[in-house]
Amino acid sequence: MAALTKTQLVRQLAEANEISNKQSAQYLESLAALAVKETKRTGVFTLPGLGKLVKQQRKARLGRNPQTGETIKIPAKTVVKFRVAKAVKDSIAPGKK
Repeated sequence: MAALTKTQLVRQLAEANEISNKQSAQYLESLAALAVKETKRTGVFTLPGLGKLVKQQRKARLGRNPQTGETIKIPAKTVVKFRVAKAVKDSIAPGKK
């Protein structure tokens, strides 16, 4: 089963909200731009009912080159993670009871 393409997502949003495909595409692009801007500025962007984007700092650490087994130094860096909301996680993949 293939994932939705951007075109399919835009079309479904347009139909669900009774707006044009162009308006739907503009909304999707503005939401993505806002998410990037706010995550850069504050470190967190929450999509209510879905989850949140979180900016995190990774410390420098020692790793291993898988080809040679040689120890290498991995520098510190900033990464972005998406944390899925508990309600979404439970509805998609319910835990064992």
